Amino acid sequence: MTTDSTVGKRRDPGPTPDPAPRRRSKLLGRQPLGLAFSAPYVIFILAVLAYPLGYAVYISFHDFFFTAPGVAVERPFVGLQNYIQVLSDPDVGRSFLNIGVFLIINVPLTVALSLILANALNRVTRLRTFFRVSYYVPYVTASVAVVGVWLFLFSQNGLINSLLGPLAPDPSWLVNSTLAMPTVALYVTWKQLGFFILLYLAALQNIPEELYESASVDGAGKVRQFWNITVPGVRSASVLVTLLATITGANLFTEPYLLTGGGGPDGASTSPVFLMYQEGILQGNPDTAAALGVILVLGVLVIALIQRRLVGGKED
Repeated sequence: MTTDSTVGKRRDPGPTPDPAPRRRSKLLGRQPLGLAFSAPYVIFILAVLAYPLGYAVYISFHDFFFTAPGVAVERPFVGLQNYIQVLSDPDVGRSFLNIGVFLIINVPLTVALSLILANALNRVTRLRTFFRVSYYVPYVTASVAVVGVWLFLFSQNGLINSLLGPLAPDPSWLVNSTLAMPTVALYVTWKQLGFFILLYLAALQNIPEELYESASVDGAGKVRQFWNITVPGVRSASVLVTLLATITGANLFTEPYLLTGGGGPDGASTSPVFLMYQEGILQGNPDTAAALGVILVLGVLVIALIQRRLVGGKED
């Protein structure tokens, strides 16, 4: 009678795995090479965006002022004093009202015109390159050169008033406290249109042509195809265009500085960023300017989240 020699003995579990690779994988992830490739961009974001934003928040809570390099001075903590001072300033309230008027005109106009023109350019078979370059030229042209043309068009004796005749506003567009900011919004919409058209053109390439052919067979016209196929098909691009137009519009500075002589007439086209420039650079109050900047960032974030939910839908 034979007996199994393994009965009653514990099986050898084998060599113990080295825990070092597991810890390394847990720390660096499954693709550590990806961290190496993304590290330069992360460092750039930290240096250009995160550090200045954090330093601005620090300045906004202190009695901060500029000094000569290397001079150590005391900058006491003042809590919310700078924020209270900013929020109680009527000029700040008016600047946010101005930028609200600007965004109400600029953002919907930018989205609608960019999508319509991109859809038209996508269907053009002749002179397609010419039209695309024509729309993109204002975007890459220096603002100083383009502003000169608009000052000529919208001046008291300019081309627009000549065409309107007795219907021309008095005072003229850019010196009219009611029409100054809408005119700036129209200028920014026109100048940036080429960039947003390119975004929509890229999104339109992802819509299968078979969808349009099937809709045409079912009797859907061009307008119905646009609403039922094109608009839903470029929804993610619409979210991107809306967010970019809002962010660039909230940072408005160059256009009112050049078109209306620095926020004129009588502050009707002053933007929050222009007030930050006046407070921080011209008047030497970086603490209140930083508080205004933090409020502007928070406001833009709230608006961007609302727009993303409204435009993007539930899937976004």
